[in-house]
Amino acid sequence: MSSTNDLQGTIVAAHGRHYLADVDGAFLQCVTRGKKTNVAVGDIVHLKRTSPDQAVIEKIAERTTLLYRSDQYKSKLLAANISRLFIVIATEPGFTDDLVSRALVACEAAGIEAHLILNKVDVAAGLPRARERAALYTGMGYPLHEVSATADPEGTVATLLPLLKGQSSILIGQSGMGKSTIVNLLIPNADIAVREISEALDTGKHTTTFTRLYKLPGGDGTIIDSPGFQEFGLYHLSEGMLERAFVDFKPYLGGCKYYNCRHLAEPQCAILEAVAKGKISKMRHELYGQLLHESAQTLY
Repeated sequence: MSSTNDLQGTIVAAHGRHYLADVDGAFLQCVTRGKKTNVAVGDIVHLKRTSPDQAVIEKIAERTTLLYRSDQYKSKLLAANISRLFIVIATEPGFTDDLVSRALVACEAAGIEAHLILNKVDVAAGLPRARERAALYTGMGYPLHEVSATADPEGTVATLLPLLKGQSSILIGQSGMGKSTIVNLLIPNADIAVREISEALDTGKHTTTFTRLYKLPGGDGTIIDSPGFQEFGLYHLSEGMLERAFVDFKPYLGGCKYYNCRHLAEPQCAILEAVAKGKISKMRHELYGQLLHESAQTLY
């Protein structure tokens, strides 16, 4: 580095255009130059210190992966440099297949390994139905890990910690699935860290609606916790990216009569034939059609 003011750190939290970087264990409040907002939690950044606890982000290091969602007008960066994504679902309240499938498509497009966590398996009444619905995803090859964060905290940690070690992971899910409970089990001081980060970002002691990165106990891996959300837009994915991001389509790609088949209503389409035979779920194909429509609406 050319100066003692030139530093490298990891973005551990983001709130609006304000970021927090971990530089060798110390937090620095960061901003970007101008109005750029293309920084994600998990980014490795080069910084120039402007005061004892503040810095400007000069450069973002090359990313291995980038996960983001988008709507018709803008995109929202979720995390950078992650190797695994865990979607938390539960026996109750009911989870949304649309959100799960969208997150899986985003993972495939970004080159991120996806897992599902089925929480609250102690709720016996809802377990058979939840397993039946999750079978759609395990049938496509996605691993499913059953836990009960409240009823069996030790078992939950024993199940999940080995999957997180050595990885850069993110947990996502709808509100109410128990994601925060799981994070608090895996990161014993998570609540304290949230308060510290909130204060450092000047967002108030009780603000928890920002994405944040924690180091696992022992330092072997990181985990990013994101706010619960109900929508996962994928307007940024092109037609070609979409068909390849549906793992259940892969065995049939290239089998259509027409090379430019869109798999919607074309004759002798291998994908449509697989849907008709029950080899691809109708719900997944309908989502593909919806995502194609969204991709065509992009304005940004």
